[in-house]
Amino acid sequence: MKFKINNRFKVLFASLLMLGAVFAAPQVSAQQDSVATEEVTQSEAVETTDELTTEVVDTAQAAVEGSDDVAAASVFKSSAKPKDEGKQIDPQAYKNLTYYVLLFLVVCTIVAIILKVQSIYELTRKTEGKYNPLANNNLQAILLFVFLILFLAGVYYSYAVWGSWAYRPAATEHGAEVDVMFIITTIITTIVLVVVHILLFTFTYKYRMRKGAVAYYYPHNDTIERIWTIVPAIVLTVLVLFGFFTWRKITNIPEELQKSAIQIEVLGEQFMWRVRYPGADGEIGKRNYKLTTGTNPYGIDFNDKAAWDDIDGADIVIPVNQSVRFHIISKDIIHSFYIPDFRVQINAVPGMTNYFQFTPTVTTEEMRERMNDPKYDFVMLCAKICGSAHYNMQKKVVVVTEQEYKEWLSKQNKYFNEAVQKEFQVTQVKNESNELSVASLN
Repeated sequence: MKFKINNRFKVLFASLLMLGAVFAAPQVSAQQDSVATEEVTQSEAVETTDELTTEVVDTAQAAVEGSDDVAAASVFKSSAKPKDEGKQIDPQAYKNLTYYVLLFLVVCTIVAIILKVQSIYELTRKTEGKYNPLANNNLQAILLFVFLILFLAGVYYSYAVWGSWAYRPAATEHGAEVDVMFIITTIITTIVLVVVHILLFTFTYKYRMRKGAVAYYYPHNDTIERIWTIVPAIVLTVLVLFGFFTWRKITNIPEELQKSAIQIEVLGEQFMWRVRYPGADGEIGKRNYKLTTGTNPYGIDFNDKAAWDDIDGADIVIPVNQSVRFHIISKDIIHSFYIPDFRVQINAVPGMTNYFQFTPTVTTEEMRERMNDPKYDFVMLCAKICGSAHYNMQKKVVVVTEQEYKEWLSKQNKYFNEAVQKEFQVTQVKNESNELSVASLN
């Protein structure tokens, strides 16, 4: 009975291998199918064009011979439109699906054959009296030790090759402190990672089950438990406190430094950023979401005269080595003000204003030289998944000299433009008329 079942499995595996060989070259068949499809499509297009031309000519003749003009026109329009056959799935998709399913089955078959051969080998060794039940332990221990070597090589490769891609020095003053925290945390976690894996895979090799080996029962050790409890607790506490005091230093800015910084307001909405700079008065005007219109999408309250000279920034342009204070707000849902190169990230929350103040230390041109990329730009992103077009929430950030910043600022448009001024005047007239009518009634 067992012999028959094995034969059936052999026939099944052989059939799967033959089917895999048949579908082993889908690319060639895809190219042939595509060529044939193009030829058929071209011939069908020619035939369709001829049919349409014939119908149009017949319809025109019928119209000339005195038939109803409206009917002829309707027939002409209907004949001129190609038939909508709907979307059809490319037959090649089914072939590709079949190919990959069969490929998966072939791989499973090969694995099953290897396991079957191994079991037959073990049965043969048992019948010959040469079977060693501990041989598999040796094999697995050696494979795990080989994996350890490959793992350590991968860790080194990740730091040596991808380290410069994943990390580069910050372009702000506070970013240097954030980088120190990041580097210290990375060093500690890397040491733990390497040591733990060396111990884990070395012990699996050294203490594998062997003939004559007896396991040592080691139930309890207070000293070891204290070490692996106290040491991680101390390390984590130091890291948490380090991060806490660094964050407080970044966010708790003295009031005089807050006022002396350049004020910039950033409004997040689906799916774009708006930037507002104060005018000559250095003060950002008030905003009221109820005043949002087509000409005033920002919702600026122009009853506040401080808003009349507010500037609409196409990009975020800031001067190097000068403190800049951002007022981050949201128009609809939660967004996130995020500039990776500056180590800046804070949420934009509807109904409240968050602040982030920093000082850039590297201009865009200097960064391009460092990166050896003449097209490199600092970019502000949204770090909160805020909808289908979340990827589109980007704003270029340009760091320039103080003189270049002043020149750029003088060329930007104001929010209180002619269209907004006209709308504001009409609103003022309506309000005045309403006040007069109320006063006359009283």
